[in-house]
Amino acid sequence: MGTRFRPYHPDQNYLLPPSPADWLPPGHMAYFISDSVDSLELSAFYERYEGDGRRNNPYDPAMLLKVLIYAYASGVFSSRQIARKLEEDVAFRVLGANNYPDHRTINRFRQQHLNDFQQIFLQVVLLAQELKLLKLGTLVLDGTKLRANASKHKAMSYGRMQQEEARLRQEIQALSERAECADAAEDEAYGAQRRGDEIPEELRFRQQRLEQIEAAKRRLEERQKQADREAGRRENDNNDVSGPRRQGGRSKYRRTFGEVPDKQQDNFTDPESRIMKTSDGFQQCYNAQVAVEGESRLIVASEVEQCAADNGCLVTMTAAAENNCGAKPERVLADAGYRSEEGFQQLAREGITAYVSLGREGKAEPQGWSKSDQPATLAMRRRLASKRGQQWYRKRKSVVEPVFGWIKQVLGFRRFSLRGLDRVRGEWQLICASLNLKRLWKLAGG
Repeated sequence: MGTRFRPYHPDQNYLLPPSPADWLPPGHMAYFISDSVDSLELSAFYERYEGDGRRNNPYDPAMLLKVLIYAYASGVFSSRQIARKLEEDVAFRVLGANNYPDHRTINRFRQQHLNDFQQIFLQVVLLAQELKLLKLGTLVLDGTKLRANASKHKAMSYGRMQQEEARLRQEIQALSERAECADAAEDEAYGAQRRGDEIPEELRFRQQRLEQIEAAKRRLEERQKQADREAGRRENDNNDVSGPRRQGGRSKYRRTFGEVPDKQQDNFTDPESRIMKTSDGFQQCYNAQVAVEGESRLIVASEVEQCAADNGCLVTMTAAAENNCGAKPERVLADAGYRSEEGFQQLAREGITAYVSLGREGKAEPQGWSKSDQPATLAMRRRLASKRGQQWYRKRKSVVEPVFGWIKQVLGFRRFSLRGLDRVRGEWQLICASLNLKRLWKLAGG
């Protein structure tokens, strides 16, 4: 007796169209994201359409937001890939509901609403509280370096800029003189038929390059002046004779106010990104910060910083988590990068118990911790040396490291798609909100 196969008729037409609800199992993440987005306040996404009847049937913002969140939660970040998924992937087609926006529409929607993703992230945190899945008892802070949408090879140091600027000026002068000689020779040979204001392509390229370098130099100089002001310096303080002087009568400062060190770099592609040390060496990056709740491993606060150091984020990230959740954490866990005497004192005044390493794990503690002017650091050392302190600090890795593992390894988000600090912050809010919704789906039994 021959084998009987299940019916297979790929050319069979349907008398009645199938329902999209039959395409995915009932507990699929796409349905959870769709229902969650429907429960959010989305008025900010509809404001630009209010009172404008001239528009030619734009796509519903709720649909685009669902597709975008599901894409980020599935590890799809390119607008072209998202547009392709809307045609090929069943879950995307269910969320799109027979809508197929092209990649330009998807990218435009993402860029127009970068500031609104902060509110989406906040509403997802509040949704987790309503579902009784979030208890702000233990808060764990950490940061990771994520690549900017720029190559480190498009960066140049201030000293190199000065050299290139001088070289380009010489070349531009030589090319200008050569162009003038060529114009004069052509006028003599063929008559004055040329306007005389044409810029040779070779000269135009060098002028554009010179303008880029000059703009980068100005950015570095302004950045250095701002850093000097924050450090308590003021203009012309090298000539101030009222303060203490170094040996030999020299100024107490090694450089003048606003003077940029030769090794300071600026990137031409994304000037707001910075060179940071990563596991792959020095790369053009941003410092992405998260505050994770201890039990649910949900992100309750997120931020992006230009500074590679984390110690300035201890208080700010704790305060952001408190504002987002409307409750104060009982304890905060963080690695040695967040060590700060001022930060320890601030958390102590607010009644928050901190467990922050004073040195790299497994390494000797840094020198100077026992100084009498660091009482909060001394108290932290005693707290970490206790059995209870060691038990709490051990929980740090198991809470926050999986979050970055999900973002970088599972979703594959290792590089920002956008450029500029404000845009990068908006995209980071989107990725954290998407990961939270995916986590909520799992916690809810998905």
